[in-house]
Amino acid sequence: MDRSGLAVRGKSLDSALSVEDANSPSGSATLEFYQVSYSIGGNLILDNLNFRILPGRTLILLGRSGSGKTTALKMLNGLLFPTSGSVWVEHRATTDWDLIELRRSIGYVIQEVGLFPHFTIRENIGLVPRLKGWPPQRITARVAELLDQVGLEPTQFLDRYPRQLSGGQRQRVGVARALAAEPKLLLFDEPFGALDPVTRVELQDQFIALRDRLRKTSIFVTHDVREALRLGTEIALLCRGKLEVLTTPAEFVKSSGPEACAFMSTL
Repeated sequence: MDRSGLAVRGKSLDSALSVEDANSPSGSATLEFYQVSYSIGGNLILDNLNFRILPGRTLILLGRSGSGKTTALKMLNGLLFPTSGSVWVEHRATTDWDLIELRRSIGYVIQEVGLFPHFTIRENIGLVPRLKGWPPQRITARVAELLDQVGLEPTQFLDRYPRQLSGGQRQRVGVARALAAEPKLLLFDEPFGALDPVTRVELQDQFIALRDRLRKTSIFVTHDVREALRLGTEIALLCRGKLEVLTTPAEFVKSSGPEACAFMSTL
């Protein structure tokens, strides 16, 4: 068997995350895509995706614009559902979850951050814990703890509004908000794409530190191969809705598939 970790037409040849020739979703995975396809108006967006993500790993969904990576991400929190196949979160198909419960159990960070402009930073970070019924003292302590973890002094930022923060600071608050209710799963949709290069590297460093300390299961969408190689424990390369490569960063740089080579040529 080829040991390169290549995946062709949606099937991985060699990866701890892959599900080749499986008859049903695995019992050990935190997340799993099982024979997932998705189409809109006859256009196939995702084509027979099969992979699973084990607890504590960071999977990078890498691909060009239109490759299906954000569509795949939206399958995990029930914003979209497969046309065929199933997506599993914590051993339950997303179609079997209460969608409010599912979304409140997942931390979500997007490029535009999505902070509520009329809420203070304290209120933005504490929103999901409040909706989940946490007592006020616990919320207050958690918000301060998270601001400290993302490098923002609580006494300086708790009562500010998003408009009073820089882009990098807003993104740090977005990460803190995603972590607030102690989710097991974090989803990142190109969160650093709109930032200047220096701030982007600083936030990548912070992401790595948080990843190594918290060991959350994370899915991170990007079109930047440098970011993928730096942040991921595994990389899944999508091309026209199909999985070309699913492997570690160290093996990705050796991949011989055409799309992988195209991305490596940009370095």
